[in-house]
Amino acid sequence: MRALAGNVVVAVAASLVTFWLVRQRENPISSPTPPPLYLQPARWEVHPPVDFTIAAQIAMPAVVHIRTQTKSDLPSFHRFFLEEDEGGYIPGSGSGVIISPDGYIITCNHVIEKAARLQVTLYDNRTFRASVVGTDPSTDLALLKIDATDLPYMEFGDSDQLRVGDWVLAVGNPFNLTSTVTAGIVSAKGRTLGLLREKFPVESFIQTDAAVNPGNSGGALVSLEGKLVGINTAIASMTGTFAGYSFAVPSSIARKVVEDLRQYGKVQRALLGVMIETLTPEQQKEVDAPVSQGAYIRDVYGGSAAEEAGIRPGDVIVEIDGRPIRSSAELTELVARHRPGDRIKIGYYRNGKKMETVARLKGRSSEEDAPRAERGTFLSTLGARVRPLTTEEKSNLGVSHGLKVIELTPGPLMEVGVRTGFVITAIDRRPVSSPEEAEAILRNLRGGVLIEGLYRKGDKAYYAISTE
Repeated sequence: MRALAGNVVVAVAASLVTFWLVRQRENPISSPTPPPLYLQPARWEVHPPVDFTIAAQIAMPAVVHIRTQTKSDLPSFHRFFLEEDEGGYIPGSGSGVIISPDGYIITCNHVIEKAARLQVTLYDNRTFRASVVGTDPSTDLALLKIDATDLPYMEFGDSDQLRVGDWVLAVGNPFNLTSTVTAGIVSAKGRTLGLLREKFPVESFIQTDAAVNPGNSGGALVSLEGKLVGINTAIASMTGTFAGYSFAVPSSIARKVVEDLRQYGKVQRALLGVMIETLTPEQQKEVDAPVSQGAYIRDVYGGSAAEEAGIRPGDVIVEIDGRPIRSSAELTELVARHRPGDRIKIGYYRNGKKMETVARLKGRSSEEDAPRAERGTFLSTLGARVRPLTTEEKSNLGVSHGLKVIELTPGPLMEVGVRTGFVITAIDRRPVSSPEEAEAILRNLRGGVLIEGLYRKGDKAYYAISTE
């Protein structure tokens, strides 16, 4: 009996323990787990494993391979050491991203700069001749166009929503290896590298550790949702190949550049008119600023938007339209999203006191305010910007009609040696006096086309071009 009683006690105890364990599984709240160190409990979530496949499947068909040919202007002795074809063209390559089903492609300016021929190869291996819609060296971006429809394309994402630590994909064609996908995280935002040598560069790069190599330039930086959040532009390397860090132009800038190039043929760059740098501890003490981050105003241009708004050297800008400014790159990026004439609200410190003002942004020249007809019309089929002749020009040239070439980009006219200033008087032996007439003629032509015109009075010139 004693042994039996003991067995009963043990059985009851075991049952109680089992019941307690079951209740713990059903109601784990009764035994709370302390939150991990250094994390806010409200943000501690369990996420499923990261899946890159959907984003890759969306991005790969929209990323193209761009091959370029640049006319060599070096003496034959120097060209001996460069790879070139029989026509004296030096080949190059890069990547691009289709951003609309009718064939608009965004890429890097340095990929297509000075190229006389551009060929785009799609994911399905179809090839097209590309024309340049416009370029923006200040952001190292360019917009191309191919004659195609119903193309796969990528939608712009919001680079502002990217957080340091977010996963991203880099999609491009490094070393001519088409449709290459690599993964990494956002390592930093708002990086300034001093790569762009323009007078008013816009550098606010997304830094990632996704592997990027020569040939990736112009390719896509992709969020896990399959959205375009950046255009891959540069790498930090001592060897010319990937060494751990790559950089992309954020979509917040790229989207605005694309809209301007499609609408105006060039970027409508808004300027505040200041020389700036990221606030340093020494400058903070010097100007008695109660903040440790911001954009320090080293100088203000005369007659600029900043001067008219009352900004002075020594001010520290900390807000634009309510958004915090922590560095000079952030200020440059936010201003670059606007057009001349836009108004922005500026929060800044002066002598330790917080102040506010409103600035009406200006363009880099009066050209932005000129009538569109004076800026010309871009004819993508020819790769040229043209405008009608003035009455005085017609008189000087001895003609009654014509279109003056005011800008050339890679395309048929550049290939055959047409120079800026050439006046087109006829296309396919039909006279032209307006860009609309030229577009209507070119729209119905395929293959070889005869371009007639002149540079000086009585000095006629003829060029045979191909529109294929």
